[in-house]
Amino acid sequence: MIERLQISHLRNLTQVSLQSAACNVIIGANGSGKTSLLEAIFLLSRGKSFRHHQPKRYIQHHQNAVTVHARLNDSSTLAIQKQADATTVLRLNQTTVYNQSILTEQLPTLLIDPSTMDMLEQGSASRRQLLDWLVFHMKQGFHPQWVAYQRLLKQRNSLLKKSRHLTQVQLAELKSWDKGLSNHAALIHHYRERIFTEWQPYFAESIAQLLPAYAEQLSLSYNAGYDTSVALEVQLNERLEQDLQLGYTRIGNHRADIHVHWRSIDISETTSDDKKDANSSPTANTDLNTKLPILKEQAANVLSRGEKKLLITALRLSQLPLLLNDEKPPLAIEKDGNSDTVPNVPNSHIKSRATPVVLLDDITAELDDRAIDILLSTLAQLPCQVFMTSLTEDILPLVHEYWSEPKMFHVKQGSLTIL
Repeated sequence: MIERLQISHLRNLTQVSLQSAACNVIIGANGSGKTSLLEAIFLLSRGKSFRHHQPKRYIQHHQNAVTVHARLNDSSTLAIQKQADATTVLRLNQTTVYNQSILTEQLPTLLIDPSTMDMLEQGSASRRQLLDWLVFHMKQGFHPQWVAYQRLLKQRNSLLKKSRHLTQVQLAELKSWDKGLSNHAALIHHYRERIFTEWQPYFAESIAQLLPAYAEQLSLSYNAGYDTSVALEVQLNERLEQDLQLGYTRIGNHRADIHVHWRSIDISETTSDDKKDANSSPTANTDLNTKLPILKEQAANVLSRGEKKLLITALRLSQLPLLLNDEKPPLAIEKDGNSDTVPNVPNSHIKSRATPVVLLDDITAELDDRAIDILLSTLAQLPCQVFMTSLTEDILPLVHEYWSEPKMFHVKQGSLTIL
């Protein structure tokens, strides 16, 4: 948990320092700098902004770099400095480190903001990242495999773009890369599939709270991005000609996706009273004892915009109890009675948990009062730290209902004051 946060030259935040609590509320008008505070925490954790990828877009005008420093409740310190040319300096406990994942592991951040509310309609990347965030923090062996896979994929795509006709030397090189991709892909899929299985009951619980009317109709599915019953290298070889024509690799872990499905109500599941009422009607001509086909389609095509927001909130909110629960999750499915321990899979054990930091940006503009109440009450019961922004102080009574000693701040033109 962050105890002290210092920010220098991030947008309109010239020099900001704050002592934080378990729950922190930042009030301010649009353009005041309240979202920039969340952006700073996200930058420290992920090494990038959730608003712009280019550092020059968020570094303050006429400044060379942005710096964010945090002291955690275990006295450890984290720091990041980003220059306009994207040169990055990372420090953990005053020592320079060279991998952003080291800071990410120390400071897990979960963002719920307006930009994430279109996740269902966007490409697969944002949904895949949702799963990978969980896998990264729960499976220690995942990240090295993912990095190695991405490196080989970049090399393969670079070669595919160069020429549609490869030499024997290039083909041999490609075959070697495909074998490596295949090995990494199998482990990445293993980690993702295991965590996805554990995640599902938590998602079902969140849906029951936020969208109770659709609890029986919404479900998650995981697509690995390729046929996992066949080695990836075999499939890549079969599709080589098409990949050469397109100039990129069409299948693999990088095409994985999470789908939210809508299942139509099976008419055979109606109650006996419903059947009696329908059969007593002179116009009833449907045989309710006969099962009708169950229609299944993307939930994004069925739900209203407001319902989609609640669904995305359920997706993110359901990740926290799973991340924080060291015990087996409720209703967890074990295949053939086997546990999550898999022979010959390196580093497959569960990692120790760091305290997650939840960033809520202007949630009053995206969610209704009931959803906000459920969201805050759930977060207050979990060992996590919350930073939330709001345009007005209307949310403060609800915050005081769930947190005994929250901290409130007001931001105006980049200046921070305690309320």
